[in-house]
Amino acid sequence: MTTHAGSIGKVAPAQTVKARRSLGSRIAERLSGGLVRVFLIVVGLFWLVPTIGLLVSSLRTPEDMSASGWWKVFTEPSQLTFDSYQKLLENSDITDSLVNTLLITVPATILVVVIGSLAGYAFAWMEFPGRDWWFLGVVSLLVVPVQVALIPIAELFGRIGLFGTIFGVILFHVGYGLPFAVFLLRNFFAEIPRELLEAARLDGAGELRLFARVVMPLGGPAIASLGIFQFLWVWNDLLVALVFTKSGTQPITVALQTQVRQFGNNIDVLAPGAFISMVIPLAVFFAFQRQFVSGVMAGAVK
Repeated sequence: MTTHAGSIGKVAPAQTVKARRSLGSRIAERLSGGLVRVFLIVVGLFWLVPTIGLLVSSLRTPEDMSASGWWKVFTEPSQLTFDSYQKLLENSDITDSLVNTLLITVPATILVVVIGSLAGYAFAWMEFPGRDWWFLGVVSLLVVPVQVALIPIAELFGRIGLFGTIFGVILFHVGYGLPFAVFLLRNFFAEIPRELLEAARLDGAGELRLFARVVMPLGGPAIASLGIFQFLWVWNDLLVALVFTKSGTQPITVALQTQVRQFGNNIDVLAPGAFISMVIPLAVFFAFQRQFVSGVMAGAVK
């Protein structure tokens, strides 16, 4: 008994069992090393090659572009010139289309952000009859393709005198941008702590003041992400612009598409116009990339 009791009283030394790592975890560890980062950097540089080629082509004369490839400029830098951009500024079709693009994109982006923010807050924190059913109706509009509404809305705009106007194009982009805006911002605003809103209400804040002072600052990343998405979508749009604009209201995408038909005669205007059309949305993205990443990460966590 004594021996048995003594053996029971002894504590066996703890044995650490090393769990066998799966093949996937080992591969993931290998892929997270510096070699993969170098590979991704190389892929990113190759991804920038068309952009660099377009920039260099926009700084060459039509004769040089027809004689050799754009990479020839690295051995003959004297080919670089700003004559094409000077001709671009003298081309009224391109300059007017750039102005039209700004007149369409900026209001369409601002209206979607403002209206979507107000509607998202209302669906998240305000009580009214049929709130959930109205939200489901808005979400269901996300699955409606743009092509379905082109002809009916074109007929409607023709009857009320909006067809071919910049205001009509803005209305179309706002209408199709709002469902996604409301869906995105409502889900983001719903994650705001209720206690924070109730404390603001106890301090006497009304709904508009609560929205402006509390909800908007907290929803900055999501709002910035929405603004970038909407700006890029409207700026790069071609289908809606082809249907709803005329010669005096066409944006840069339609103007460049028209210039392509005469590619052999105006390549010196087409290259700088295409580069400007591409670099402006890139500048907007990089200007707000910090807020964009924050909004995307916040949405992923929530």
